[in-house]
Amino acid sequence: MKRIPFQDYPFEKLQKLLLDIKPNSQYESIDLTIGEPKFSTPKIIKDSYIESVDFLNKYPKSAGIDELRASMKGFVKNRFEIELKDDEIIPTLGTREVLFNFPSFYLFGKKSPKIAFTNPFYQIYEGAAIINKAKVVYLNLEKENNFRAKIDKKALRGCDIVILNFPNNPTGATLSLEELKEWVELSLKYDFLLINDECYSEIYEDKKPPSLLQASLVCGNGDFKNILVLNSISKRSSAPSLRSGFIAGDSEILNEYKRYRTYLGCAQPEPLQYASALAWSDFAHSEEIRERYKENKNIAREILGIDIPKDTFYLWLKVGDDLEFTKELYRDWNLKILPGSFLGREGAGEGFVRVALVESKERTKEALKRLNSSMKGLK
Repeated sequence: MKRIPFQDYPFEKLQKLLLDIKPNSQYESIDLTIGEPKFSTPKIIKDSYIESVDFLNKYPKSAGIDELRASMKGFVKNRFEIELKDDEIIPTLGTREVLFNFPSFYLFGKKSPKIAFTNPFYQIYEGAAIINKAKVVYLNLEKENNFRAKIDKKALRGCDIVILNFPNNPTGATLSLEELKEWVELSLKYDFLLINDECYSEIYEDKKPPSLLQASLVCGNGDFKNILVLNSISKRSSAPSLRSGFIAGDSEILNEYKRYRTYLGCAQPEPLQYASALAWSDFAHSEEIRERYKENKNIAREILGIDIPKDTFYLWLKVGDDLEFTKELYRDWNLKILPGSFLGREGAGEGFVRVALVESKERTKEALKRLNSSMKGLK
Protein backbone atom coordinates (compact mmCIF):
# COMPACT_ATOMS: atom_id res chain seq x y z
CA MET A 1 0.00 0.00 0.00
CA LYS A 2 1.31 3.40 -0.96
CA ARG A 3 1.70 5.66 2.05
CA ILE A 4 -0.25 8.96 2.05
CA PRO A 5 2.28 11.75 2.70
CA PHE A 6 0.56 13.25 5.72
CA GLN A 7 2.83 15.02 8.17
CA ASP A 8 2.61 14.31 11.88
CA TYR A 9 0.24 16.61 13.71
CA PRO A 10 1.94 19.45 15.66
CA PHE A 11 1.29 17.72 18.97
CA GLU A 12 2.97 14.53 17.76
CA LYS A 13 5.96 16.60 16.63
CA LEU A 14 6.06 18.23 20.05
CA GLN A 15 6.07 14.85 21.77
CA LYS A 16 9.10 13.83 19.72
CA LEU A 17 10.84 17.16 20.37
CA LEU A 18 10.51 16.79 24.14
CA LEU A 19 10.96 13.02 24.32
CA ASP A 20 14.44 12.95 25.87
CA ILE A 21 14.05 16.02 28.07
CA LYS A 22 13.47 15.63 31.79
CA PRO A 23 11.30 18.49 33.07
CA ASN A 24 12.06 20.32 36.30
CA SER A 25 10.19 18.33 38.97
CA GLN A 26 10.12 21.33 41.30
CA TYR A 27 7.21 22.63 39.26
CA GLU A 28 3.82 21.10 38.58
CA SER A 29 3.33 20.26 34.92
CA ILE A 30 1.20 22.76 32.97
CA ASP A 31 0.24 22.16 29.34
CA LEU A 32 -0.77 25.20 27.25
CA THR A 33 -0.35 23.58 23.85
CA ILE A 34 -3.85 22.67 22.71
CA GLY A 35 -6.85 24.96 22.27
CA GLU A 36 -9.03 22.78 24.48
CA PRO A 37 -11.02 24.72 27.09
CA LYS A 38 -10.30 23.55 30.64
CA PHE A 39 -13.48 25.14 31.98
CA SER A 40 -16.35 22.78 32.80
CA THR A 41 -19.12 22.44 30.25
CA PRO A 42 -22.10 24.46 31.58
CA LYS A 43 -24.55 22.44 33.66
CA ILE A 44 -27.55 23.26 31.47
CA ILE A 45 -25.84 21.57 28.52
CA LYS A 46 -24.84 18.50 30.55
CA ASP A 47 -28.35 18.21 31.94
CA SER A 48 -29.83 18.35 28.45
CA TYR A 49 -27.51 15.57 27.35
CA ILE A 50 -28.49 13.38 30.32
CA GLU A 51 -32.18 14.00 29.70
CA SER A 52 -31.78 12.92 26.08
CA VAL A 53 -30.03 9.58 26.56
CA ASP A 54 -33.19 7.63 25.69
CA PHE A 55 -32.64 8.74 22.10
CA LEU A 56 -29.61 6.44 21.93
CA ASN A 57 -31.91 3.80 20.44
CA LYS A 58 -32.36 5.90 17.31
CA TYR A 59 -30.22 6.25 14.21
CA PRO A 60 -29.20 9.92 14.07
CA LYS A 61 -30.33 12.03 11.13
CA SER A 62 -27.55 13.28 8.89
CA ALA A 63 -29.52 16.49 8.31
CA GLY A 64 -29.92 17.03 12.07
CA ILE A 65 -33.06 17.15 14.19
CA ASP A 66 -35.41 20.07 13.67
CA GLU A 67 -34.51 21.56 17.05
CA LEU A 68 -30.81 21.64 16.22
CA ARG A 69 -31.24 23.26 12.81
CA ALA A 70 -33.57 25.86 14.31
CA SER A 71 -31.13 26.68 17.12
CA MET A 72 -28.23 27.07 14.70
CA LYS A 73 -30.26 29.38 12.48
CA GLY A 74 -31.27 31.27 15.60
CA PHE A 75 -27.63 31.64 16.60
CA VAL A 76 -26.75 33.09 13.18
CA LYS A 77 -29.71 35.48 13.34
CA ASN A 78 -28.93 36.61 16.88
CA ARG A 79 -25.18 36.90 16.42
CA PHE A 80 -24.86 38.11 12.82
CA GLU A 81 -28.36 39.44 12.05
CA ILE A 82 -28.75 37.03 9.14
CA GLU A 83 -31.85 34.89 8.53
CA LEU A 84 -30.68 31.75 6.81
CA LYS A 85 -33.01 29.56 4.78
CA ASP A 86 -33.30 25.88 5.60
CA ASP A 87 -31.13 24.88 2.65
CA GLU A 88 -28.38 27.37 3.57
CA ILE A 89 -27.10 25.52 6.66
CA ILE A 90 -26.12 21.93 7.50
CA PRO A 91 -25.33 20.64 11.03
CA THR A 92 -22.04 18.75 11.11
CA LEU A 93 -19.99 16.59 13.45
CA GLY A 94 -17.81 19.48 14.51
CA THR A 95 -15.89 21.22 11.72
CA ARG A 96 -12.73 19.17 11.42
CA GLU A 97 -14.53 16.44 9.47
CA VAL A 98 -16.02 19.04 7.13
CA LEU A 99 -12.70 20.69 6.45
CA PHE A 100 -11.32 17.31 5.46
CA ASN A 101 -14.20 15.77 3.50
CA PHE A 102 -15.81 18.82 1.91
CA PRO A 103 -12.86 19.44 -0.47
CA SER A 104 -13.09 15.81 -1.61
CA PHE A 105 -16.76 16.37 -2.41
CA TYR A 106 -16.21 19.71 -4.13
CA LEU A 107 -13.10 18.75 -6.09
CA PHE A 108 -14.46 15.44 -7.38
CA GLY A 109 -13.59 15.02 -11.05
CA LYS A 110 -11.21 17.98 -11.26
CA LYS A 111 -7.95 17.00 -12.97
CA SER A 112 -5.66 19.63 -11.47
CA PRO A 113 -7.28 21.00 -8.30
CA LYS A 114 -5.84 24.02 -6.54
CA ILE A 115 -6.39 25.08 -2.92
CA ALA A 116 -5.18 28.21 -1.14
CA PHE A 117 -5.18 28.64 2.63
CA THR A 118 -3.68 30.79 5.35
CA ASN A 119 -0.17 29.95 6.54
CA PRO A 120 0.42 29.14 9.45
CA PHE A 121 -2.70 27.00 9.50
CA TYR A 122 -4.89 24.35 11.08
CA GLN A 123 -3.27 21.21 9.69
CA ILE A 124 -6.51 19.65 8.46
CA TYR A 125 -6.42 22.17 5.56
CA GLU A 126 -3.19 20.61 4.39
CA GLY A 127 -4.55 17.11 4.87
CA ALA A 128 -7.47 17.88 2.58
CA ALA A 129 -5.12 19.22 -0.08
CA ILE A 130 -2.91 16.14 0.14
CA ILE A 131 -5.74 13.59 -0.12
CA ASN A 132 -7.09 15.42 -3.18
CA LYS A 133 -3.63 15.81 -4.79
CA ALA A 134 -4.25 19.53 -4.97
CA LYS A 135 -1.69 22.22 -5.65
CA VAL A 136 -1.36 24.45 -2.59
CA VAL A 137 -1.06 28.24 -2.53
CA TYR A 138 -0.01 29.68 0.84
CA LEU A 139 -1.62 32.90 2.03
CA ASN A 140 1.21 33.95 4.32
CA LEU A 141 0.43 35.63 7.64
CA GLU A 142 3.37 37.80 8.63
CA LYS A 143 4.03 40.35 11.34
CA GLU A 144 4.73 42.97 8.66
CA ASN A 145 1.14 42.68 7.36
CA ASN A 146 -0.37 42.37 10.87
CA PHE A 147 -0.98 38.67 10.16
CA ARG A 148 -3.62 39.41 7.53
CA ALA A 149 -3.65 37.15 4.51
CA LYS A 150 -1.60 38.59 1.65
CA ILE A 151 -3.61 38.86 -1.55
CA ASP A 152 -1.73 37.69 -4.61
CA LYS A 153 -4.30 37.96 -7.40
CA LYS A 154 -2.08 36.12 -9.84
CA ALA A 155 -1.75 33.16 -7.50
CA LEU A 156 -5.50 33.11 -6.83
CA ARG A 157 -6.32 32.65 -10.50
CA GLY A 158 -7.28 29.06 -11.10
CA CYS A 159 -7.94 28.31 -7.42
CA ASP A 160 -10.89 26.05 -6.78
CA ILE A 161 -11.06 26.62 -3.01
CA VAL A 162 -9.66 29.37 -0.81
CA ILE A 163 -9.77 28.77 2.96
CA LEU A 164 -9.50 31.70 5.34
CA ASN A 165 -9.42 31.41 9.12
CA PHE A 166 -10.43 34.67 10.82
CA PRO A 167 -10.42 35.26 13.73
CA ASN A 168 -7.15 33.45 13.22
CA ASN A 169 -5.50 30.49 14.89
CA PRO A 170 -2.66 30.91 15.83
CA THR A 171 -2.02 34.64 15.38
CA GLY A 172 -5.26 36.10 16.77
CA ALA A 173 -5.65 38.44 13.79
CA THR A 174 -9.16 39.48 12.72
CA LEU A 175 -10.36 40.81 9.36
CA SER A 176 -12.66 43.82 9.24
CA LEU A 177 -15.90 43.76 7.28
CA GLU A 178 -14.20 45.81 4.54
CA GLU A 179 -11.35 43.29 4.30
CA LEU A 180 -13.80 40.39 4.13
CA LYS A 181 -15.74 42.23 1.40
CA GLU A 182 -12.57 42.36 -0.68
CA TRP A 183 -12.29 38.57 -0.42
CA VAL A 184 -15.94 38.12 -1.43
CA GLU A 185 -15.40 40.28 -4.49
CA LEU A 186 -12.31 38.26 -5.42
CA SER A 187 -14.23 34.99 -5.11
CA LEU A 188 -16.85 36.26 -7.52
CA LYS A 189 -14.35 37.78 -9.93
CA TYR A 190 -12.10 34.71 -10.13
CA ASP A 191 -14.90 32.20 -9.47
CA PHE A 192 -13.37 30.30 -6.58
CA LEU A 193 -15.17 28.90 -3.56
CA LEU A 194 -14.33 30.99 -0.50
CA ILE A 195 -14.57 29.37 2.95
CA ASN A 196 -14.01 31.13 6.25
CA ASP A 197 -13.34 28.91 9.26
CA GLU A 198 -15.01 31.03 11.96
CA CYS A 199 -14.59 28.70 14.94
CA TYR A 200 -13.06 31.49 17.05
CA SER A 201 -15.75 34.08 16.28
CA GLU A 202 -17.11 34.02 19.85
CA ILE A 203 -13.85 34.62 21.75
CA TYR A 204 -14.04 38.41 21.48
CA GLU A 205 -13.71 41.08 24.18
CA ASP A 206 -15.40 44.20 22.85
CA LYS A 207 -16.35 44.49 19.20
CA LYS A 208 -17.83 41.31 17.72
CA PRO A 209 -15.82 39.96 14.78
CA PRO A 210 -17.80 40.02 11.51
CA SER A 211 -18.73 36.94 9.50
CA LEU A 212 -17.97 36.32 5.86
CA LEU A 213 -21.73 35.91 5.41
CA GLN A 214 -22.24 39.51 6.49
CA ALA A 215 -19.61 40.66 4.01
CA SER A 216 -21.37 38.70 1.27
CA LEU A 217 -24.65 40.47 1.96
CA VAL A 218 -22.98 43.90 2.00
CA CYS A 219 -21.51 43.08 -1.41
CA GLY A 220 -25.01 42.38 -2.73
CA ASN A 221 -24.34 38.65 -2.89
CA GLY A 222 -27.54 37.72 -1.10
CA ASP A 223 -27.62 34.09 -2.21
CA PHE A 224 -24.04 33.61 -0.91
CA LYS A 225 -22.74 32.45 -4.29
CA ASN A 226 -19.24 30.95 -3.80
CA ILE A 227 -19.40 31.69 -0.05
CA LEU A 228 -19.38 29.25 2.87
CA VAL A 229 -18.61 29.59 6.58
CA LEU A 230 -17.99 27.04 9.30
CA ASN A 231 -18.53 27.42 13.01
CA SER A 232 -18.34 25.22 16.07
CA ILE A 233 -19.61 25.11 19.62
CA SER A 234 -16.35 23.77 21.06
CA LYS A 235 -14.83 27.05 22.23
CA ARG A 236 -18.05 29.02 22.69
CA SER A 237 -19.58 26.48 25.06
CA SER A 238 -16.49 24.75 26.42
CA ALA A 239 -17.82 21.54 24.89
CA PRO A 240 -15.46 20.06 22.28
CA SER A 241 -16.83 16.54 22.79
CA LEU A 242 -20.29 17.61 21.68
CA ARG A 243 -18.80 17.66 18.17
CA SER A 244 -21.35 20.22 17.07
CA GLY A 245 -20.67 22.49 14.13
CA PHE A 246 -22.27 23.75 10.95
CA ILE A 247 -21.49 24.78 7.42
CA ALA A 248 -23.58 27.61 5.97
CA GLY A 249 -23.87 29.70 2.80
CA ASP A 250 -24.29 28.82 -0.88
CA SER A 251 -27.40 26.58 -1.04
CA GLU A 252 -26.62 25.30 -4.53
CA ILE A 253 -23.42 23.74 -3.20
CA LEU A 254 -24.89 22.70 0.15
CA ASN A 255 -27.82 20.83 -1.39
CA GLU A 256 -25.39 18.50 -3.17
CA TYR A 257 -23.08 18.29 -0.17
CA LYS A 258 -26.04 17.29 2.00
CA ARG A 259 -26.65 14.31 -0.27
CA TYR A 260 -22.95 13.44 -0.16
CA ARG A 261 -23.02 13.47 3.65
CA THR A 262 -25.61 10.69 3.77
CA TYR A 263 -22.81 8.37 2.64
CA LEU A 264 -20.25 9.52 5.22
CA GLY A 265 -21.80 8.25 8.44
CA CYS A 266 -20.82 11.46 10.23
CA ALA A 267 -24.17 12.16 11.89
CA GLN A 268 -24.02 13.50 15.44
CA PRO A 269 -25.70 11.12 17.97
CA GLU A 270 -29.18 12.38 18.87
CA PRO A 271 -28.52 13.00 22.60
CA LEU A 272 -25.64 15.24 21.53
CA GLN A 273 -27.90 16.97 19.02
CA TYR A 274 -30.41 17.88 21.72
CA ALA A 275 -27.66 19.15 24.03
CA SER A 276 -26.16 21.09 21.13
CA ALA A 277 -29.52 22.65 20.30
CA LEU A 278 -29.71 24.06 23.80
CA ALA A 279 -26.11 25.27 23.68
CA TRP A 280 -26.48 27.09 20.35
CA SER A 281 -29.65 28.84 21.52
CA ASP A 282 -28.33 29.98 24.92
CA PHE A 283 -26.11 33.08 25.04
CA ALA A 284 -25.74 33.57 28.79
CA HIS A 285 -23.29 30.72 29.30
CA SER A 286 -21.15 31.78 26.34
CA GLU A 287 -20.82 35.27 27.82
CA GLU A 288 -19.56 33.78 31.09
CA ILE A 289 -16.99 31.67 29.24
CA ARG A 290 -15.92 34.67 27.16
CA GLU A 291 -15.31 36.63 30.39
CA ARG A 292 -13.03 33.86 31.64
CA TYR A 293 -10.90 34.12 28.52
CA LYS A 294 -10.82 37.90 28.89
CA GLU A 295 -9.63 37.51 32.47
CA ASN A 296 -6.82 35.19 31.35
CA LYS A 297 -5.76 37.68 28.67
CA ASN A 298 -5.72 40.49 31.20
CA ILE A 299 -3.46 38.37 33.39
CA ALA A 300 -1.16 37.90 30.40
CA ARG A 301 -1.16 41.64 29.68
CA GLU A 302 -0.21 42.37 33.28
CA ILE A 303 2.50 39.72 33.66
CA LEU A 304 4.05 39.87 30.20
CA GLY A 305 3.47 43.58 29.54
CA ILE A 306 2.39 43.01 25.93
CA ASP A 307 -0.51 43.82 23.64
CA ILE A 308 -2.78 40.86 22.93
CA PRO A 309 -5.40 40.64 20.17
CA LYS A 310 -8.92 40.71 21.59
CA ASP A 311 -10.48 37.98 19.43
CA THR A 312 -8.48 34.97 20.56
CA PHE A 313 -7.39 32.90 23.54
CA TYR A 314 -3.92 32.37 22.10
CA LEU A 315 -0.67 34.23 22.60
CA TRP A 316 1.52 34.36 19.48
CA LEU A 317 4.92 35.33 20.82
CA LYS A 318 8.18 36.14 19.06
CA VAL A 319 10.95 34.21 20.85
CA GLY A 320 13.81 33.72 18.39
CA ASP A 321 14.50 30.00 18.02
CA ASP A 322 11.05 28.54 18.71
CA LEU A 323 12.27 24.93 19.01
CA GLU A 324 15.02 25.73 21.50
CA PHE A 325 12.77 28.05 23.49
CA THR A 326 10.11 25.32 23.73
CA LYS A 327 12.63 22.77 24.92
CA GLU A 328 14.17 25.10 27.50
CA LEU A 329 10.77 26.12 28.84
CA TYR A 330 9.84 22.48 29.34
CA ARG A 331 13.20 21.54 30.85
CA ASP A 332 13.52 24.49 33.24
CA TRP A 333 9.90 25.28 34.07
CA ASN A 334 7.85 22.12 33.27
CA LEU A 335 5.66 24.20 30.95
CA LYS A 336 4.53 23.01 27.51
CA ILE A 337 3.77 25.35 24.62
CA LEU A 338 3.72 24.83 20.85
CA PRO A 339 6.48 25.93 18.45
CA GLY A 340 5.14 28.14 15.68
CA SER A 341 7.17 26.33 13.03
CA PHE A 342 5.02 23.23 13.64
CA LEU A 343 2.00 25.20 12.43
CA GLY A 344 3.35 26.56 9.15
CA ARG A 345 5.28 25.72 6.01
CA GLU A 346 8.06 27.42 4.07
CA GLY A 347 9.24 29.31 7.14
CA ALA A 348 5.85 30.58 8.31
CA GLY A 349 5.60 30.52 12.10
CA GLU A 350 9.34 30.14 12.66
CA GLY A 351 10.55 32.13 15.65
CA PHE A 352 7.10 32.23 17.25
CA VAL A 353 5.37 30.09 19.86
CA ARG A 354 1.67 29.58 20.50
CA VAL A 355 0.38 29.63 24.06
CA ALA A 356 -3.25 28.58 24.74
CA LEU A 357 -4.85 30.55 27.60
CA VAL A 358 -7.45 27.90 28.33
CA GLU A 359 -6.67 27.08 31.96
CA SER A 360 -8.14 28.43 35.20
CA LYS A 361 -6.96 31.92 36.15
CA GLU A 362 -4.81 30.47 38.95
CA ARG A 363 -2.96 28.03 36.69
CA THR A 364 -2.78 30.64 33.93
CA LYS A 365 -1.12 33.10 36.32
CA GLU A 366 1.39 30.48 37.46
CA ALA A 367 2.18 29.42 33.88
CA LEU A 368 2.66 32.99 32.68
CA LYS A 369 4.98 33.81 35.56
CA ARG A 370 7.19 30.92 34.45
CA LEU A 371 6.91 32.03 30.82
CA ASN A 372 7.86 35.58 31.74
CA SER A 373 10.91 34.40 33.66
CA SER A 374 12.02 32.40 30.64
CA MET A 375 11.40 35.28 28.21
CA LYS A 376 13.51 37.72 30.26
CA GLY A 377 16.54 36.04 28.77
CA LEU A 378 15.41 37.18 25.33
CA LYS A 379 15.30 40.88 26.19
